[in-house]
Amino acid sequence: MAELKYISGFGNECASEDPRCPGALPEGQNNPQVCPYNLYAEQLSGSAFTCPRSTNKRSWLYRILPSVSHKPFESTDQGHVTHNWDEVDPDPNQLRWKPFEIPKASQKKADFVSGLHTLCGAGDIRSNNGLAIHIFLCNVSMEDRCFCNSDGDFLIVPQKGKLLIYTEFGKMLVQPNEICVIQRGMRFSIDVFEETRGYILEVYGVHFELPDLGPIGANGLANPRDFLIPVAWYEDRQVPGGYTVINKYQGKLFAAKQDVSPFNVVAWHGNYTPYKYNLENFMVINSVAFDHADPSIFTVLTAKSVRPGVAIADFVIFPPRWGVADKTFRPPYYHRNCMSEFMGLIKGHYEAKEGGFLPGGGSLHSSMTPHGPDADCFEKASRAKLAPERVADGTMAFMFESSLSMAVTKWGLKTSNCLDENYYKCWEPLKSHFTPNSRNPAGRI
Repeated sequence: MAELKYISGFGNECASEDPRCPGALPEGQNNPQVCPYNLYAEQLSGSAFTCPRSTNKRSWLYRILPSVSHKPFESTDQGHVTHNWDEVDPDPNQLRWKPFEIPKASQKKADFVSGLHTLCGAGDIRSNNGLAIHIFLCNVSMEDRCFCNSDGDFLIVPQKGKLLIYTEFGKMLVQPNEICVIQRGMRFSIDVFEETRGYILEVYGVHFELPDLGPIGANGLANPRDFLIPVAWYEDRQVPGGYTVINKYQGKLFAAKQDVSPFNVVAWHGNYTPYKYNLENFMVINSVAFDHADPSIFTVLTAKSVRPGVAIADFVIFPPRWGVADKTFRPPYYHRNCMSEFMGLIKGHYEAKEGGFLPGGGSLHSSMTPHGPDADCFEKASRAKLAPERVADGTMAFMFESSLSMAVTKWGLKTSNCLDENYYKCWEPLKSHFTPNSRNPAGRI
């Protein structure tokens, strides 16, 4: 596979044309009477026309045929995709899933779309307010079909197997420990090269942004220049049997046929694009004296709500770093939270629970559900010598955090057969160390 090229920068105003057609971008205007190379001009808007410039998202695409050239959409197999948050009764317990099982291609072929499984979510698609978390489990590439999400943005986290993603803007190769965002309305198709698994955070009605840095200053966390945007690439390909466009609209899947590949964009310009990011580029901020900085300090991307400082969803990572805090219990503290926290593991192990929480699995600690280190972690950390140490080397855990109270689907609680019924037992060995007659008992500090 030839090395792919990218444009650098988050949210930039970019322009790209396939080098096979130099000068394909119109000069000085967006919609000329006749476009260069007799292409069609098409605008893709990711925001209302009247949004402030700082939040206005749109791109102009110059394509061989416009995207309207398709047969009518018809309802198709929904698989395990849902937005019904009332399938089963609410469950306030701590939930943990074993690694989600990828089907064998010899038993059942599944591409990215047929391998989508909705795990949990909240809110309402029609009012553009909410989110969903999906798991994808696939073993074959998408052949002559693409996916388009009319409901929201997909933040895709591959955990096993790399993804070659074809989009209307060009191609991206996304490997484990990288993420990508395919924004609302963008058509894409995914090739896989082995049994493949990953996580998806979908947000409705808003787009992901870089978090504000406040007193951190101008630099830090995920730096804008480390985000990569594909360059224009097109294929002028007729599909005799018909190319299938699958559209997720109001939570349901629909399919339409067309005669050509949708990846026929010769040139484009704008600031509404797909993009990818390597998590190894995250510049970690951490406590260097005592106590913890809250985990929000590890936020890569945020999808804001209308309430200041409150997110529909945050994407947070726990990357390799130094732990140097003095006189401090260094693992994550015990916690009850008004937010909902879904955690996944790309590789390695998570410091607060070295057993049971495995790559390709997950956990959900819902609003005000208690959580924290298991008993073994607490005992070790309470007695550890507090020298500077590396934390989480060879590991990458992440969190999808939301201000909404998420419901788990029937697939998540039952059909997947991955729910760990014994999760609560990791806290059962916790015991009282209370010493009412001694403030500083020997052996504890």
